[in-house]
Amino acid sequence: MSLLDLAPVIPVVVIDDAATAVPLARALVAGGLPVIEVTLRTPAAREAIARIAAEVPEATVGAGTVRTAEDIAASAAAGAKFLVSPGTTPSLVEALEAGGVPYLPGAATVSEVMALAERGIKELKFFPAEAAGGVPYLKSLSGPLPDVRFCPTGGIRATTAADYLALPNVGCVGGTWLTPADALESGDWPRIEKLAAEAAALRP
Repeated sequence: MSLLDLAPVIPVVVIDDAATAVPLARALVAGGLPVIEVTLRTPAAREAIARIAAEVPEATVGAGTVRTAEDIAASAAAGAKFLVSPGTTPSLVEALEAGGVPYLPGAATVSEVMALAERGIKELKFFPAEAAGGVPYLKSLSGPLPDVRFCPTGGIRATTAADYLALPNVGCVGGTWLTPADALESGDWPRIEKLAAEAAALRP
């Protein structure tokens, strides 16, 4: 099954303390969101991925903000089951293709989408979604590029996610609203589980 079809929303999480990774992942899975993207924006990210991969087998954990071949190798070694990049350079896409791990390369323009589609890559991250044109932009792409599907991420909120999910070329969305910083800091896992359940219900 495609990564885009596993859940309607992929939580995009920034983890500062690896000790929170496992209870966070369990809360998201309990809420109905088993696919989790841990961004490589903090020193704790790789350990967080490793802990989730080892201790929460029902979760599909991936690495986000992948920018280099080193990121790819380190994420795979930590146990990441998929990789997500904010954008895609020629060298990065070659490294992703050689990495042996499923990936969603980032694109924000028609030319970037077409360049990836020419390589046979037709499932992409659309980032930064809201800043790059949002729902109207993606809707306009479905005509000339009907065979490309997206996971839009960036600026999407609980109140706008359904608008994206209603588009035929959107398989899922990525969002940070599921893991508020204050909930992570206080260990409010029931709150995160509730947010996850609400997001999981966006698509039956």
